[in-house]
Amino acid sequence: MKIALIGATGFVGQEVRKEAVSRGHVVTALVRNPSKVENLDGVTGVEVDALNTTDLAAKLKGHDIVVSAYNPGWGNPNIKDIHIKASKSITQATKQADISRLIVIGGAGSLLKANGGQFVDDITFPAEYLEGALGARQALDDLRGETDLDWSFISPPFALAPGERTGKYRLGKDHPIFDAEGKSAISVRDLAVAIVDEAEKPQHSRARFTVAY
Repeated sequence: MKIALIGATGFVGQEVRKEAVSRGHVVTALVRNPSKVENLDGVTGVEVDALNTTDLAAKLKGHDIVVSAYNPGWGNPNIKDIHIKASKSITQATKQADISRLIVIGGAGSLLKANGGQFVDDITFPAEYLEGALGARQALDDLRGETDLDWSFISPPFALAPGERTGKYRLGKDHPIFDAEGKSAISVRDLAVAIVDEAEKPQHSRARFTVAY
């Protein structure tokens, strides 16, 4: 596949990039600073502003799928608003480029609690992640109204950290997955495995899903 990967130098994006090329896919790394893109066979770094829909659409043209690991940066004081605007721009650009498949990597905050509420609305939700989580939730809500694209939205578990690639994970939908010790966790490399698996063999058409060990 020819994969257009937005945010390819971020914490998740860089692992998706590596996982994709290891399977023989060709990746266009769409980033703010192409000099940060690691020199790998099958990867081309391209500068783009996700908020510039027309330019983004032109650079998406000719790809088989768009994978968005976009994040304005956790330290950005306007992270919520920018995330929402960029997410809308990415959706529109994907359609303008005549690409039908979009995978968006979002947050865990909008996952549902046992009582049906969302974790992001809990008073104990970490303040440093709140605005970003609210932006990601709105991006998911916007996608749920999208009928022209075959989209999927993946929420990582609550604990996402560097670690080994095992190639193993469990799938869920709108509720977090916990192990026998009550942990909801996965390595970022195994999250990348799940994302590329979804790109190769879609299982969650127009739906959110989550993964964990």
